[in-house]
Amino acid sequence: MPMSSTHSHHIYEPKPIGWWDRVMVPKLIGCCCAQPQIMKARSRIVPQAEGDVLELGCGGGINMQFYDPARIKSFSGLDPSPGLLDQSHAAAQAKGMTADIRAGIGEDMPFEDARFDTVLVTFTLCSVDDQQKVLSEMRRVLRPGGKVLFLEHGGSPEPGAAKWQRRIEPVWKRLSGNCHLTRPITGAYEAAGFKIAHADKGYMPKTPKPFAWIEWGEARI
Repeated sequence: MPMSSTHSHHIYEPKPIGWWDRVMVPKLIGCCCAQPQIMKARSRIVPQAEGDVLELGCGGGINMQFYDPARIKSFSGLDPSPGLLDQSHAAAQAKGMTADIRAGIGEDMPFEDARFDTVLVTFTLCSVDDQQKVLSEMRRVLRPGGKVLFLEHGGSPEPGAAKWQRRIEPVWKRLSGNCHLTRPITGAYEAAGFKIAHADKGYMPKTPKPFAWIEWGEARI
């Protein structure tokens, strides 16, 4: 059940960030997250969004090309990177969609309870500060019967690959905007009280295993 409507949120004030995180991290993420195999995965999951839609981590507008406007009543987006929000607005405009795109974080979403039918989140939970709090906020803003469509990379089930993920992660986080390699994905939704309607998982081809494990699917409240 959604939480009560007494939720209040703070006006989002971006943390001061250095040159690397401001300039290089968006370029790095844009490159990594637009690889052909990743775009193919996006093309499978994004068109399932319907009704009043919230895209968490919408910066850059990379998913916009895959939405089906005929299925969408309204579109909202949230991202902590002001530099990427302009790209999101431009992508929505090019698609002919009116969009309510805001700067903010998933741990404190500036939207009322039970506002959305669909929350879309792709390659975003890896980099949030508090994964469980973001999942709790997703539950709050979804209507009864609403769904999360997710596509994420995360912890490999293979011991050898997982060992390398643990070794690489401390440096990788600093280089890539707090991106974690070891976080659970489908299991995290289950732990947060979601029901997994369906899910798939596997290694992306032509990608080193520590970076290649992805899971995607649909979780419902």
